[in-house]
Amino acid sequence: MEWSFLFFFNSALLGIGLAMDAFSVSMANGLHEPQMKVRRMCGIAGVFAIFQALMPMLGWICVHTIVNYFNAFRKFTPWIALALLLYIGGSMLLEGIRGNGEEEEKKRLGFGTLMVQGVATSIDALSVGFTIAEYYWLMALVCSLIIAAVTFIICIGGLYIGRKFGTKLSSKASILGGVILIVIGLEIFLTGIF
Repeated sequence: MEWSFLFFFNSALLGIGLAMDAFSVSMANGLHEPQMKVRRMCGIAGVFAIFQALMPMLGWICVHTIVNYFNAFRKFTPWIALALLLYIGGSMLLEGIRGNGEEEEKKRLGFGTLMVQGVATSIDALSVGFTIAEYYWLMALVCSLIIAAVTFIICIGGLYIGRKFGTKLSSKASILGGVILIVIGLEIFLTGIF
């Protein structure tokens, strides 16, 4: 493959496709924390973007080094994503259900939870390393950075949407956010298995 408009276009399309899970999780995060400031939104979107850039590069490295080990691991990625998102979504769902009607101050999304979300939503991007295997390392890096930029923009949009509806839904936001994460986990799982 050579540098061309098609290379950049395909990289952007990969970014859009890979960012859909992160977009949905971003909406859930915005629902969960409707008073989120712009700086925090950029940090959350940045974490998703970093994971979306790292995973394809890790996949590319695996293809060029330890491809046999990676093939054995690939069958577990849907299970890992399902487990992570079920855990986070279930926690949010229980938190929303247990709410005793009082308008208590919502907990902010923790760093650990954000890291788990980043891994869970980008683990399927490991397989992109196979699709970009014919790229030399600089092209693979540029492709990954384009994916990251697209993911960042899409996640900022998801956070804004979630934040707007989170303010309007207030007490039900954690329940809705938890359900969204569980559905995303099931979708990743079913897509990966079938």
